[in-house]
Amino acid sequence: MKTAIVVSDTHGNRSALDALAQIFTESDYIIHLGDTSSDGNYLKKIYGNKCYLLNGNCDIVDFGENELVIELEGVKIFATHGHLYSAKRTLERLAERAKELGCTVALFGHTHTPAETEVNGVLCLNPGAMTRYYGKTYLYLAANGDKLTYKLVNAG
Repeated sequence: MKTAIVVSDTHGNRSALDALAQIFTESDYIIHLGDTSSDGNYLKKIYGNKCYLLNGNCDIVDFGENELVIELEGVKIFATHGHLYSAKRTLERLAERAKELGCTVALFGHTHTPAETEVNGVLCLNPGAMTRYYGKTYLYLAANGDKLTYKLVNAG
């Protein structure tokens, strides 16, 4: 079994990330979906190569990628910030890109709103945001073989 913690839209709120130190340490992977990827880079300096970083629309310096395919055990996951796929209006393009890449799960941020929905056979998950101004939420993923379990977590 492999686990991952997914955060997005931290916008400089490193104290919220520091509050998750125990969870980050225990997880196999950390995925930061952008806005701000420099916060993700901060995590990478602490937790090393178990961090995956994506760039968001507010990231002036690119510390990450615009999109990634991450394999968690036997589950292929497409990860992106969401702005390049119009995630605030529709998840159709996001799901389509995930399918093109052979993924059954798509992770996205950008909207600051936690979400879990299936679009054309693709599970689309948004961890929400970890800013000072919204409710702080993140996503916990656990994969065992090709089975994925997830939970949206309210962090305060």
